[in-house]
Amino acid sequence: DQLSSTELDKNEIKLPKFDKIEVHDGYRIVAGIVLTRSPVILRDPHPFEREYYLYQQRLEQIHAPPFPVDFYFKKGSVAEKKWREKREREKVESLSAFGASKGDLKSEKFDDESSDEGVKIASRVTLADMKNDVKSLDRVLQRTLYLIVKKPRDEHSWQFPQGGVEKPETLLQTATRELKEECGSNMDIWFVGRRPFGYYEYEYPPGYSRDQMKFSGAKVFFMKAHIFAGQVEVDNKEIVDFAWVTKQEMQKYVHAEYYNAVKDMLSEL
Repeated sequence: DQLSSTELDKNEIKLPKFDKIEVHDGYRIVAGIVLTRSPVILRDPHPFEREYYLYQQRLEQIHAPPFPVDFYFKKGSVAEKKWREKREREKVESLSAFGASKGDLKSEKFDDESSDEGVKIASRVTLADMKNDVKSLDRVLQRTLYLIVKKPRDEHSWQFPQGGVEKPETLLQTATRELKEECGSNMDIWFVGRRPFGYYEYEYPPGYSRDQMKFSGAKVFFMKAHIFAGQVEVDNKEIVDFAWVTKQEMQKYVHAEYYNAVKDMLSEL
């Protein structure tokens, strides 16, 4: 663990390629990277939550103590008149809301003060949402996005970035190296910890061999990381495509067996 990723230059490791590979019981040890973009805005509230917030707001307005108007406004001023009109309007709406229909409640304005100051609230739907641009980090701002990459093969092509552990690397060092090799260095990322938070084991096809060695399969240990800035750079060698997707969208890309193995690691939000 004391070795830094910069100390693991391939030129400094003199072992033959097949002697550098970490193997356990015939399975190759692999480090996978679950790179996420956390939600940027709060999720849309449930209809029941909206009604509850409205109810609490009305109770607060009805039972609020009297406001010292004479202390804050000059008597007879325009500011006092506007405030009294607004306050009276809110009071009437508060008293009538308990017997009002849902159609009446939908027309409520909860941000009168902001609108008076000319503040424009940005849309929760971005241009990337409209275009369904899965390569953009500016989409589905209320959900967690996950990076998946496409390998140049026909089957099981979509997956999280991953690569085999080479001696004397740790899982974290392998994850850092593989992410840079597969997705480029134009990303500002942070690994959550030095230990894996997920595990997946699968079998290789019969007769499969790599780097002069035959393997029964692979044991993948997933490391969690967050992206703060930057974007993936496809090299068209190790990966040919990428996408930022939600947990539900991931099912359209990855194999069903792979999704069942990793879905419990993913957030519903």
